[in-house]
Amino acid sequence: MSRLFLYSCMNRIASIDFARGIVMIIMALDHVRDFIHINSIAQSPTDLSTTSPALFFTRWITYLCAPIFVFLSGTSAYLYLKNKGDLTKSRKFLLTRGLWLIVLEFTVVNFGLWFDLGFHTVIFEVIAAIGFGFIILSLLVSWSPKVIAVAGMTIIGCHNLLPFINFGDNWLIKTILVSLFRPTAFSLTHSTTFIMGYPPIPWLGIMLFGFASGILFARPIDQRRSAFFKIGVGAVLLFMLLRFANVYGDSVPWSFQKEELFTFLSFMNITKYPPSLLFCLITLGIMFLILALAEGATIKPMTIVITYGRVPLFYFILHFYLAHLIALGLLLAQGFQWTDFSFATGTFGRPSGVASGVGLPTIYLIWISLVVALYKPCLWFSQYKVNHHYWWLSYV
Repeated sequence: MSRLFLYSCMNRIASIDFARGIVMIIMALDHVRDFIHINSIAQSPTDLSTTSPALFFTRWITYLCAPIFVFLSGTSAYLYLKNKGDLTKSRKFLLTRGLWLIVLEFTVVNFGLWFDLGFHTVIFEVIAAIGFGFIILSLLVSWSPKVIAVAGMTIIGCHNLLPFINFGDNWLIKTILVSLFRPTAFSLTHSTTFIMGYPPIPWLGIMLFGFASGILFARPIDQRRSAFFKIGVGAVLLFMLLRFANVYGDSVPWSFQKEELFTFLSFMNITKYPPSLLFCLITLGIMFLILALAEGATIKPMTIVITYGRVPLFYFILHFYLAHLIALGLLLAQGFQWTDFSFATGTFGRPSGVASGVGLPTIYLIWISLVVALYKPCLWFSQYKVNHHYWWLSYV
């Protein structure tokens, strides 16, 4: 049975799975770099005073992952609602799936990140942000897509005003409100730190916009290809206009640097945490262009990428654990002992205060090998989901 036939069986939209597949593949590059790049612990790849162009763009290209992943999660929620046609069942599914994703984040995903049985660091990242978004969507699914679109775009466009708001001196209120909008960290116990890595409100804006954009997929292929292209080009042009203006849309203005190339890096050095307006414009603009490219296309490489995009959560968890195990294996091969590993310090197990890891070329080799190794498992699981209809498969 061909993969294209499997798609017709599932009534899936190939362009969505293609776009999602691209970001799942790129995502593995970022996590491999985090786990094992020689400078990933001490050096920020977007710090223009210490980075190289190759390292900067290795990080920058992965900026596409989270916003596209979140946006398409919203789109998939809309399509699920339309396919089911039952508001009550859809609301229940979104609520339970959202709760499940948050539990998954704080257990399976957090352990895969740190390999720390003591859970000394608990981090709220993209899976939990999607879970939060699903919970809010479960309350809003009776709203019209236009109203949800306005709500999403308002959040995307206006949350950068947060620094200008005075929250007063109430520590609890300030901590809660600020944690919803921007990254924070605070102690839960004397030995446990909570990190709000993906503040949920800005990411909710992206999900709401993705949900409302689901109506575009009801159009004929030619019409939606044209719509995606126009939206994509418009978003990129608006990004360039606002970025040149250097007034609003990102907390870090660009500036002229010692070299023209680094001036360009400064121009492109936008803020992901939380996702600024400019961050959303360029990443989602590129996503819409990818969707336009994928609509109606059936070339062979697309079916390979689509395989990853059909099983995003399965791939996400599998690649996380495999990348981390590879990193520890490389450290052992470099002469470190198991007793040298430090799992409670937020360094992914890497020995504290000691140089470890590999260079960027090796990172790319490991990344490609990991993605290739996961192709067969992803293909198997995608076919398994087609041939079986157990209720729990909709949660994986």
